[in-house]
Amino acid sequence: MRFHVPTLLRWSDLDAYNHVNNSRVLTLLEEARVRAFWNIGASNDDERPLAIIDAAAEGGDTLTLIARNEIEYLAPIPYSTKPLDVQLWISKMGAASAEVDYEIWSPEDAQPEGGERTKYVIASSTLVFIDAATQRPRRINDRERDAWTAYLDEPLTFRGGRSNA
Repeated sequence: MRFHVPTLLRWSDLDAYNHVNNSRVLTLLEEARVRAFWNIGASNDDERPLAIIDAAAEGGDTLTLIARNEIEYLAPIPYSTKPLDVQLWISKMGAASAEVDYEIWSPEDAQPEGGERTKYVIASSTLVFIDAATQRPRRINDRERDAWTAYLDEPLTFRGGRSNA
């Protein structure tokens, strides 16, 4: 199952070619990932079922560090006042890490009459969970694993047949 995170663009995300700069795509993925996984002043409710990591920045005990990113740009992302549909899911859970896969789609209500939505980007991130006190990797706990299992799905395949699995 996928988790959908509506993500707004900022004017500063655009480059001289009048589309979202490739480096800003990482920021869009980060925004979606933080909103999906971090419990920042919000309870674990139906709108944010994945948000159970108590982030160290908010007094929690976990750091989530990115060990790897892979991005494939499929089409330029034009500016829109409507939020992009960032879809994410977990393609692999290890002992102390997880692979998060993403697709960035055009806004749900922005396609032309009878037309199809545009998939702009596919991407994958390896997250490593770190104990804030020891600065060492820590195991994914049962609460996290239980919450995230419903969002396990197939890994993306990148050009050239590369898979993040």
